[in-house]
Amino acid sequence: MQDLKQLHAQMIKTAQIRDPLAAAELLRFSAVSDHRDLDYARKIFRSMHRPNCFSYNTLIRALSESNDPCDALLVFIEMVEDCSVEPNCFTFPSVFKACGRAERLREGRQVHGLAVKFGLDSDEFVVSNVVRMYLSCGVMEDAHRLFYRRVFVDGCDGIRDKKRRVDGDVVLWNVMIDGYVRIGELEVARNLFDEMPQRSVVSWNVMIAGYAQSGHFKEAVEVFREMQMAEVPPNYVTLVSVLPAMSRLGALELGKWVHLYAVRNNIGVDDVLGSALIDMYAKCGSIEKALQVFEGLPKRNVVTWSTIIAGLAMHGRAKDTLDHFEDMERAGVMPSDVTYIGLLSACSHAGLVNEGRWFFDHMVRVSGLEPRIEHYGCMVDLLGRAGLLEESEELILNMPIKPDDVIWKALLGACKMHGNVEMGKRVAEHLMELAPHDSGSYVALSNIYASLGNWEGVAKVRLMMKEMDVRKDPGCSWIELDGVIHEFLVEDDSHPKSKKIHSMLQEMSRNLILVGYRPNTTQVLTNMDEEDKESSLNYHSEKIAIAFGLISTQPQTPLRITKNLRICEDCHSSIKLISKIYKRKIIVRDRKRFHHFVNGSCSCMDYW
Repeated sequence: MQDLKQLHAQMIKTAQIRDPLAAAELLRFSAVSDHRDLDYARKIFRSMHRPNCFSYNTLIRALSESNDPCDALLVFIEMVEDCSVEPNCFTFPSVFKACGRAERLREGRQVHGLAVKFGLDSDEFVVSNVVRMYLSCGVMEDAHRLFYRRVFVDGCDGIRDKKRRVDGDVVLWNVMIDGYVRIGELEVARNLFDEMPQRSVVSWNVMIAGYAQSGHFKEAVEVFREMQMAEVPPNYVTLVSVLPAMSRLGALELGKWVHLYAVRNNIGVDDVLGSALIDMYAKCGSIEKALQVFEGLPKRNVVTWSTIIAGLAMHGRAKDTLDHFEDMERAGVMPSDVTYIGLLSACSHAGLVNEGRWFFDHMVRVSGLEPRIEHYGCMVDLLGRAGLLEESEELILNMPIKPDDVIWKALLGACKMHGNVEMGKRVAEHLMELAPHDSGSYVALSNIYASLGNWEGVAKVRLMMKEMDVRKDPGCSWIELDGVIHEFLVEDDSHPKSKKIHSMLQEMSRNLILVGYRPNTTQVLTNMDEEDKESSLNYHSEKIAIAFGLISTQPQTPLRITKNLRICEDCHSSIKLISKIYKRKIIVRDRKRFHHFVNGSCSCMDYW
């Protein structure tokens, strides 16, 4: 901008500023370049004797993308009132964008009427943006009506420029799919996606991101695999969109493929893609590879530092987590509130109570950050795991923020861990008021009663669940082999290899008994005889996934399991022995953290 201002001064001195093309280029640079200065752009525009259509369009476009898009509407009004210039097909898309971003439906309808009057309502660029405007304002019916008329009615007419029309229609389909994704209508979006006569890379990206961001991770990965089979080359946005889904599913092999694809196709691993790769490797159990990606980044910012800190914390590597925080400070990078969530989580998993208190104080006193509900949740979890239940409850009651169900669940889990029935009942009541249809509180209270053999209490809780129509989330585990994700539920026999899996489970059970394993039947929270309890423990989802991994891979191949719930004590103790019996490294990611089982021991040191 400093250089531009010097050129501007020279043009004023030499009277070249009167050339409308030269003035328009000055405006374009100051309004829409990477070095833009909108205030300066406005001054240039106001100094123009007679701004032409290009200049109006440039300023309207810049303002439509600004923090106050309504300013674009004011300039558009000037343009309409200026008899010497007429809006064109490049004007209306920016005006519609401004209306959509500002959610000004009334003005958007008026602008739509003007577009019709100027005969631009058949231009594909204008149509796609007016549809996007209606979608942004939540008027799905109008958006769908325009889409249907454009694609299924007008599309039957003869078109001279066929390629341009097809490209425009693809954009319109993408706009509609994105609109349905944004309001959570994924099924409608997928139906439209499947009906598309032609798809661009944007079409695939919209569906992948839509599934991933709404928690449908398996579907996101499936669409990504379909994209590969359709031989559509993924781009940077594809990789950034699909990696979080792979992270959540523990799909390491697919994640490795994405990383290799980026390297081979010269897709730069910047801070955004780098953070996604670090997160993927960490959540898929390969923390060493996550560290390699982090060390290889050309530039690190607070997001990349926070991601590696969170990854190390998840794997129980508390010392490395704290060391990286010190390195971050030495690098002059200011920590964010997300950084402190990772640090507090590391302290919680390692039982570092004093260190956790220090970091919480450091965040407020040194970094000047206001603790969020997540930070209080980490502190409650840290204190609760360490058995400081009264201090944990006191922290919740004295918080400046209203506690949510996550915080109460952390305390309830600690009550179960330490067998505090009275506090557990009290906490469960809070939870049932906050989230009456969430199964977590009912199940946790039932588990407390069951662990103490209080089956009458269990029956009361289950009756409450039945009356409230509350359903328990089933235990579910995933294992990825050769890029394919296999899902198993508790007592699952639906897999094509179920007979072989069942045989392996029986073999595992026999071998465990030979080395002195005794089933921990206190983990069976149903009133049944001891033999049935022992049998049911054999069919937990993570054990089924391990059995499948053992029959499907070569000896000594590491097994990586992802589980949706916290691993139970019986599974934890038995998997330690399985790792020794079968000479396998078994990595299990449960809802809370990673467990690395090697030669009969676990990385969590039995503190989880």
